[in-house]
This record gives sequence, C-alpha cells and structure tokens, in this order.
Amino acid sequence: MSEKLSRLGIDLPLLPLTTVGSFPKPSYLLAARRKYKKESQLLKNAETNATRYWISAQERLDFDVLVHGEMERGDMVAYFGEELEGFMPGGKEDLVRSYGNRFWIPPHIVSPVRWKEPLTLGAWEFAQSLTKKPVKGMLTGPATIHDWSLDRFYGNRHTTVLAIAQALRYEIDVLIQNGVKIIQIDEPSLAQTEFFFDTILEAFHIMIDGLSEKAYFIMHTCYGEDIFESLYPRMLELPVDNLDIETANSGMKFLHTIERFPVVKDLSLGFVDVHTRDLERVDTVRDWMRLALTIIPKEKLWLGPDCGLKTRTVGDAELKLVVLSAARDMIRACV
Repeated sequence: MSEKLSRLGIDLPLLPLTTVGSFPKPSYLLAARRKYKKESQLLKNAETNATRYWISAQERLDFDVLVHGEMERGDMVAYFGEELEGFMPGGKEDLVRSYGNRFWIPPHIVSPVRWKEPLTLGAWEFAQSLTKKPVKGMLTGPATIHDWSLDRFYGNRHTTVLAIAQALRYEIDVLIQNGVKIIQIDEPSLAQTEFFFDTILEAFHIMIDGLSEKAYFIMHTCYGEDIFESLYPRMLELPVDNLDIETANSGMKFLHTIERFPVVKDLSLGFVDVHTRDLERVDTVRDWMRLALTIIPKEKLWLGPDCGLKTRTVGDAELKLVVLSAARDMIRACV
C-alpha cells in the first residue's frame, strides 16, 4: 500500500515502525486527573505536557508513524461514551474486571447515538503540530464501543453497532478534512465477534466507503489467537489497508495462519508483549522480525508492539520502545 501512502503525500521507509495508540500517563498527569475536573486548564496543561513527552520519545527513537498517546482518555470506550450523544456515564456498581486487577466502568447507551462535534481532532492537531512525522488519528471501533458499554436503548447488537459506526463516520470525515492521512480503528473486542462478523463488516463499510482514497486505514485487534485462526480470512474482507494484529504474546504462532493466505493487505505485527513488564531481548525481537519476513513481503510489513502500552509504567514502556527501535535497525540493515 506504499503507492497509496505516496499519493497521500507520505513516504515511509521499508518496515515502518509505529505503536498501537496508548501510552502510560506520567505520575503528574495521574495526580492531575484525580485532583481537577475535566474542564480544568491545569488538567489540560498536564495532558499537553504528557503528549509532548511521548511525541519526543517516539522521535528520539526514530519511529516512523507516531501516535499522540491518548493522554486525554481515561478509557478507550468511556472517552467516546462521554463525547458521543446518547451515552451516560456508568457508576461504580457497573465495575467490570478487564483482566488481573484492571477494571473499567462501562458507559450506558440510553438514547440514539449521534455525533455532536469533533471528538479527537483537537488532540491530533496538537500532537501533529509537534512533529513533521505523520501522527495517526485514533478511534475506538463501533463493535468495541458497543461490547464494552451497557445498551439500555437499542436492545439489538446489529442496530447499535451500525448506529455507532454512523456517528464515527462523521468523525472520520472531519479528521480527513483537517489533514489526517492515517486513521486507525481499534477493535480489541473482535475476538468476541466470531458469529457477528457480518455486522462488523457492514459497520466498517459505513465508516469508510467513499473515504477510502482520502486516508490510509488501519484496523487494530488483539488477544484472540484461537479465534483469529478461523476469523483471519474474514478480517481480510475489511475495507482497510492494514491489519494490525498482536503476535508476540503467542510467540509469533499466528504467523502460521498468515502464511496460509495471500498477503493482500499491509500487516502490522506485534513484536513486544504489552501485558508483561518482562523485557524482550533485542536479538529475540530481531529474529521474530526476520521470521515474519519469510512470510510477509518486506514492502507490506509494519513493526510495533502487540497493543497499546498504557498498562505498563512509563519506564517499562520506554524500554519496550527501545527494544523495538534497536531490533528494527538491525533487521532493516539486512533487507
């Protein structure tokens, strides 16, 4: 898909290095979130300072496609629940365990879901102003927003997901109009949608049809290795340019599935596991990259972590970025 990126004015090197989206919040931002209300300028200052930090970190390690880090988002679904019409915040009685000691409070869908105003544009514009490298526009996908919310209005998964997709279509259009060239749609709940994939496919067409030549689209998903083996052929039907899939967590076993099908899209694979603080060895990550290149043409492979790094500490996240950067340099010297 490098031809499409070139048409969009983006020239990337072979084996582009990127990250999935979120970074951990520095301690001063966590303290500000506890102390100040959402509208507080002091909180906004802390968010922009943290964004500056992570843009600088990515540039220092020579990442090719950057992310803003989602410093303004407490949760990838609750944030959209706060910004889209039709949602109301959940309460502590709704607390749901994600994994381990991680929890989230799902928002409630209580009326028709509608887009009111730009949700992510301001954060993207600020991050992009800090760098000449492309910064992704970052959206949580309609299936994940539905699956991690409590539907008190529609009562039908298909109808709800498509309504959310229509709202996100307006956001995508606004992002493109304001210069966003690379847009990533996160669907971590995809592993739970095996029997609803036609709904996912329809939702992606609602979001992207008519806009596909105006931006480069990525779909990220993670942590569904067993399901992905059967779901991968359907994932290839999605109207996106790039599938971003976790692979490090399973020791790169998913490559066995990828090699059974033609490589018709760019593939962003994870080479460090974000759900552990254990630090991968650079030579191990390099060898995984080399293995991937035996299956995926070098022109179609992107490099990154399995998922967003927000669950790690700032120090641990930076070390994983260092490993990715060092392994990229080693493998790129050989291709």
